[in-house]
Amino acid sequence: MNDKIYDVVVIGAGPAGLSAGLYAARARMDVLILEKERTGGQIVTTEEVANYPGAIEDETGPSLIARMTKQVKNFGAQIITDDVIDVDFTQNIKILTGEKNTYKTKTVIIATGAKGRLLDVPGEKELTGRGVSYCATCDGDFFSDLEIFAIGGGDTALEESLFLTKFAKKVTVVHRRDKFRAAKSIVEKAEKNSKIDFMMNKKVTKIIGEGVVEGIVFEDTVTGDITTYMANDEDMTFGIFVFAGYIPQTEIFKNHINLDSRGYVLTNDSMMTNIPGVFAAGDLRQKTLRQVVTAVSDGAIAAVESEKFIEENY
Repeated sequence: MNDKIYDVVVIGAGPAGLSAGLYAARARMDVLILEKERTGGQIVTTEEVANYPGAIEDETGPSLIARMTKQVKNFGAQIITDDVIDVDFTQNIKILTGEKNTYKTKTVIIATGAKGRLLDVPGEKELTGRGVSYCATCDGDFFSDLEIFAIGGGDTALEESLFLTKFAKKVTVVHRRDKFRAAKSIVEKAEKNSKIDFMMNKKVTKIIGEGVVEGIVFEDTVTGDITTYMANDEDMTFGIFVFAGYIPQTEIFKNHINLDSRGYVLTNDSMMTNIPGVFAAGDLRQKTLRQVVTAVSDGAIAAVESEKFIEENY
C-alpha cells in the first residue's frame, strides 16, 4: 500500500472526472485521477462534437478529450491507469483498492459514468459513432434528411424518436413486442406524428456496413422471419439510435453509498453522496440530462465542494 494520502482521488477520466481534476488541481490540491481503460469515457466514440459550447471547428470526441487531458496535466493532476475493484469509505481517510495499487485519500469523486445498453449484435460496436448512436441530443442533426431507425419501446425511445423527427425524413421505431412500455400519452403523440412509422415484434440481429451503416437485419419475434433493409443509392446510409437504457458503472459502490433502484448514485446539489467526503459527478448520477456539458459542470461542483470539505474537516 502506498502510504501517501491524497487530497482527492477521482475515479474515472471522462469529462466529469477530468473537469473535477482540473478544478481540484487549480485549487492546489494533491489530485490523482484513476482510469481503468482509456481517458475520455463515452465521448471518445463520437465522431463530431457540435453541441459543446466553445468547441472548435470539426471537433471530435477524441480531440476534445485530448485538450481536456493536456489542460488537467498542465495544472499538476496525476492520471494513472488502474481499475478500482474495492473501496472502504468507513473512515475519515478513504481507501481505494486497485488492481495495481491501493490509494488513500481525504475525499473521493466518483466519475465512472454510464454505458448505453447494447443490442449486442454483429456490427454494432464496429459502427458505433459511424451511424450507430445512443444519444439523440448528441447526434440527431448528423442525420438531417436521412432515415433513422430507433430501437426500443420505453418512454425514452419514443420521446427521443419524436425529437429525431426534427432532423430525419422518417423515423421508424423498432420494438420487439406488440405493445409499448411507454406511457400512453407519449405513444399517442408518436402515433400522430406523420414522420414516425412502427415496426412491432421485430428485433435487430445484425448491422451491416463498411465504415458507415449501410444495412440492418431484423428478425420477427413471432414468426422468426428475417428481413434486411439496405440504404438507398441516394442516401448511402441511415441512422440507428439504440434506446435500450443506460447502465451506470456503479457496481463496486453498491454496498458503500446510496444508489437508486437502477444503480444511479444519489447526491445532493453539492454532488455529495450520503457518505461525507465522497462525491459523485457525471452520467452515473440520478439526473435528467446526460451530456458532456452537464458532466463537466458536475465535476467542477464536486471539486469545489471537496475543497470546502477538506478545509472544514482537516
